[in-house]
Amino acid sequence: MDFIDLKSQQARIREDIDERIKKVLDHGQYILGPEIEEMEQMLANYVGVKHCIGASSGTDTLLIALMALGIGPGDEVITVPYTWISTVEMIVLIGAKPVLVDIDERTMNMDPSLVEAAITDQTKAIMPVGIYGQTAPMNEICAIAKRNGSIPVIEDAAQSFGATHHGKKSCALSEIGSTSFFPSKPLGCYGDGGALFTDDDDLAEQMKQIRVHGQMKKHHHPRLGINGRLDSIQAAIVMAKMAIFDEEIVKRQAVADSYNARLERDGIVLPQVDSGNSSVYAQYTILCDDRDAVQNSLRDAGIPSVSYYAVPLHLQPVFRDLGHQEGDFPVTERVSERCLSLPMNPYLKEDEVDQVCNALLG
Repeated sequence: MDFIDLKSQQARIREDIDERIKKVLDHGQYILGPEIEEMEQMLANYVGVKHCIGASSGTDTLLIALMALGIGPGDEVITVPYTWISTVEMIVLIGAKPVLVDIDERTMNMDPSLVEAAITDQTKAIMPVGIYGQTAPMNEICAIAKRNGSIPVIEDAAQSFGATHHGKKSCALSEIGSTSFFPSKPLGCYGDGGALFTDDDDLAEQMKQIRVHGQMKKHHHPRLGINGRLDSIQAAIVMAKMAIFDEEIVKRQAVADSYNARLERDGIVLPQVDSGNSSVYAQYTILCDDRDAVQNSLRDAGIPSVSYYAVPLHLQPVFRDLGHQEGDFPVTERVSERCLSLPMNPYLKEDEVDQVCNALLG
């Protein structure tokens, strides 16, 4: 049983993938070739924004977004400790201070009731994360940002691309949306890749410059930037996968429904999707008692599972200078100790779901 089944997906679209890759090999424009602009237009239309900017990774999209907003030393960015390291890492690398707020135990996303108290005169951005496939409560967070001086909001949608929030697509919910095309993501390429989304013409131009070393035109660099370019083959693969993306989301949701119907019992907390949200189920993540013992029993039954973010970011040695200690974010710590992600992909069969559930329930 595969935790993430890319082989079945590839078999469906292999002919299209091969044809698109051949086009790249034939024209030879391997970096920022015509596929980039074609993909950007396709994704901008899908999300419902004016601009999409392809980039080298989801991590780099966060760095580019922060740079485009002019954030640096002395500034603060509000985010969460329950996420992949890139979210906080990019804030630190740019010289700003991450200000962490705890999560909502139901959704494992940013708790909006804690955001306003974390805002100071130094707050220059808020960066919610759409964990495990659904967006953070973006409408609430953006309203808080607006009434506190129109603080920019960067949506880290590495896991929630394709999800909706009150009828709008993830990445169309704030000043900047960013996502990742890492292969395991619901929309992934076959390497590293990512994209940024905005309706702001000026921000879009700045982000395009930053991804090419701050270059406005050849040999003219008005600002600092990074090597954040997306390669043409990865863009070609993303476009091939877009042909089946919405269908795969529906299949992911059906797998989640099957899990939900079988796993409702004491000691297991099922994934909770907020009212007004849809989830793409990048992961199907439960909370359970004795998580490590449960994971070991699944392993013994030949079933893969993952305990993501088992050490939350505020307790990671690299961030000790932030001055946090155990107990500072109790909800995050409880979730980190109890979370377990089960096999989730659009090609998971009913008998495989049964196998997982039978092993889990004993």
